[in-house]
Amino acid sequence: MTAIRGFVAPTTEADALGVHSLDQFVLAVPDATVAENFYGNFGLDVTRHGNTLAIKTFDHDHRWGSVVEGERKALHHLSFGCYAEDLPQLKARVEGNGVKVIDPPPGFESNGFWFRSHDNVLIEVKVAPKVSPDHKTGGTLVSVPEGVAGAGVRMKAPAVRPRRLSHVLIFTTSIDESIKFYSQNLGLRLSDRSADLVAFMHGIHGSDHHLLAFVKSSAPGFHHCSWDVPSINDIGLGAMRMADKGYTKGWGLGRHVLGSNYFHYVRDPWGSFAEYSCDIDYIPSDRRWPAADHKPEDSFYLWGPEVPREFTLNCEAGES
Repeated sequence: MTAIRGFVAPTTEADALGVHSLDQFVLAVPDATVAENFYGNFGLDVTRHGNTLAIKTFDHDHRWGSVVEGERKALHHLSFGCYAEDLPQLKARVEGNGVKVIDPPPGFESNGFWFRSHDNVLIEVKVAPKVSPDHKTGGTLVSVPEGVAGAGVRMKAPAVRPRRLSHVLIFTTSIDESIKFYSQNLGLRLSDRSADLVAFMHGIHGSDHHLLAFVKSSAPGFHHCSWDVPSINDIGLGAMRMADKGYTKGWGLGRHVLGSNYFHYVRDPWGSFAEYSCDIDYIPSDRRWPAADHKPEDSFYLWGPEVPREFTLNCEAGES
């Protein structure tokens, strides 16, 4: 097997310590109204509180994301959830690793603690309900008997409503350092990687193949948020409806290799992406995942259209 740099071996030990969920992502953008339109059209339940947006899914009370106003688009912070009994140990471990615990940013209250990563990404760890799934939430293929039309007419197609946030992918200046930092401090485990280009990490209490992923860049930043939908049909409908609203740039339909999910990415107004995702791999808490270092040419996507150039750009680093 190919050697895995930065590999953190899975364990089923009862005393293993780590966060259980990516609780929410927070973006800063110049105009919250633009974000309200984008995420609302995407199929999310967006609520405005002054200049701050709460991003939820319909029929679920959890706040998966937030948008605050800032001078430019930027990843504001990532928030991770843990069990109450684990919070003091996680804080002690972070401080024991020489990471400075800091005050929350203005306007954010917390029952946990805050610090910055090796890439200066602001991170919160707090006590929160587990929102990473406890089992695989697969996709469905709905068929009909012979002699019956299966698709129906376009004007009566149902609205696409994502079920939950699946993961976030962020830019990093070092794949190896990111794997090391998030494993040592948050207890995340490497699922798979591809050379010094990309890496995927999962939670120790059971999660999708990745709840957090990294892609190499000259600077940190936000690449995409991924939203779980029930079927490939929902992915297609979502992509079509976003194009109808003017969001025509993106990438898909396709299927990934690492994570195995079907996908379509829609480019947002700031150069990052929101992904419709279906049928991603799942890693139970008691199962070893055969993580490996995969060849880049054989690990990005199983099938799909050619990757557009803008998909690889980090607009927060000024790439164009």
